[in-house]
Amino acid sequence: MARILITSAIPYINGIKHLGNLVGSQLPADLFARYSRARGHEVMFICATDEHGTPAELAAAKAGKPVEDYCAEMHDVQAEIARGFRLSFDHFGRSSSQRNHKLTQHFAGVLADNGLIREVAESQVYSIDDGRFLPDRYIEGTCPNCGYTSARGDQCDNCTKQLDPTDLINPHSTVSGSTNLEVRETKHLYLMQRSLRDKLEAWIDSKHDWPILTTSIAKKWLNDGDGLQDRGITRDLHWGIPVKRGDQPWPGMEGKVFYVWFDAPIEYIAGTAEWADANGLGDDAWERWWRTDKGASDVTYYQFMGKDNVPFHTLSFPATILGSGEPWKMVDYLKSFNYLNYDGGQFSTSRGRGVFMDQALSILPPDYWRWWLLSHAPESSDAEFTWENFQASVNKDLADVLGNLVSRVTKFAKSKFGDAIPAGGTFGAQETALIADLGARLRMYETLMAQMEVRKAAAELRGIWVVGNEYLQSAAPWSVVKTDPDQAQAMIRLALNLIRIYAIVSAPFIPDAAASMMTALNSTDWTWPSDVHAAIRALPAGHAFAVPENLFRKITDEERAEWQVKFAGVRT
Repeated sequence: MARILITSAIPYINGIKHLGNLVGSQLPADLFARYSRARGHEVMFICATDEHGTPAELAAAKAGKPVEDYCAEMHDVQAEIARGFRLSFDHFGRSSSQRNHKLTQHFAGVLADNGLIREVAESQVYSIDDGRFLPDRYIEGTCPNCGYTSARGDQCDNCTKQLDPTDLINPHSTVSGSTNLEVRETKHLYLMQRSLRDKLEAWIDSKHDWPILTTSIAKKWLNDGDGLQDRGITRDLHWGIPVKRGDQPWPGMEGKVFYVWFDAPIEYIAGTAEWADANGLGDDAWERWWRTDKGASDVTYYQFMGKDNVPFHTLSFPATILGSGEPWKMVDYLKSFNYLNYDGGQFSTSRGRGVFMDQALSILPPDYWRWWLLSHAPESSDAEFTWENFQASVNKDLADVLGNLVSRVTKFAKSKFGDAIPAGGTFGAQETALIADLGARLRMYETLMAQMEVRKAAAELRGIWVVGNEYLQSAAPWSVVKTDPDQAQAMIRLALNLIRIYAIVSAPFIPDAAASMMTALNSTDWTWPSDVHAAIRALPAGHAFAVPENLFRKITDEERAEWQVKFAGVRT
């Protein structure tokens, strides 16, 4: 039994996430967590809400709520939606937790002790009427490049040009609308990442099995242009983790908080500590996952994220860990994903474009979405969600291939042989051939799942369903029963056991349908079918079964057309 630590990129607090966010981190992480548990491994799967930074304050202000209350409410909303998609986190934490406060302040203090923090004077925009320095996103004005009148202080959303606040024409504060702004000097702490460049490069070079997407992004940020840069780790904000050096005040940093990029990944560790606290366990319980001097040296750590998060997880967070000089567990495998686009354009949380997680669950159960998203995961390139493709995949893969097999077999078995698995006949050449084919396909499926080749694993799983349909089509027990009832009984006995195997191996992708299949078979034995010869005989003659509710219904053309129109605009 292996010990497997899994984290997915933590979703930002400002609103409900869209399907592109889901497939880029949380969902494939859940797939791997479920599969690893099914194979008997000890798994710790951690996620959280990312609650600090300018967007959280802006979203709270827009909602007319104190930022603390807004974040608490949105955490509960995101946790409930995660449950709706059957995301099997061991703990879904909060980056605003006291555990993360203490750990973030600890890391900053240790980095300073090691000479890796420096103080830098910067010029920033100060709002006289608001009485505060304004982060880039608190400033809007006219873009000097394209004339867009709502460009932010960091970027123009219209032409995508990177900007500084001082570039804007007629800038104003988004807090109050005031134009009474001036440039003042402020001091911030910087993590001296450049001094860790050689260590980071050697560490990245040691990861020979990482996806090309991951290593190419890491190398680009390490080497392109001026290469790895020192990076500010503090901000002039009210909401966040106060800047302290351990438990002590940090002279000159009064009223400042740590920058969200610095504290957010530390929440992976803090979230595991929150899990221990929630379960009444001591520090040893979480330290055995994260401290190599406390047992974490035998842990394999996997991270899942979209490609936009790769620089922070291959450079900045590792710089924090390496720079501390402490025996923290570092990631072993970083699985990154390209973007999922939406119907000819892009998903966008800020613009409200696409299908969002709550909307998806309001029209169809989670398995429909889980199957499509995972079987179309944007691994080697960007992928695109279209309603036509979604409808075709659900109707063909789920309804026609898997759902139809389960329905045909159980209904025929009940009508011809009653409510128990029939005892007659023995397996013949066709059954022997199916068992051999199934065994080979399961070994390939296991290989692809272990390698986190998500789309290929989904294709192999569909192939496993298909061979069952091909067997039934060829064996035709509904015809054989008329001439050789005993042999038809053997075929159905195999087919009912095949459904149990399908439930077990499909559960990481479609857990609700898998549970329904097992309930219908009156089985609680989720033992992985490593030995197909034994697994195909696991449910004995005389074992009771039932006909399940229809596992998957087809999506009609009318529904597809309605949803295309409903989700064509912008969510308000």
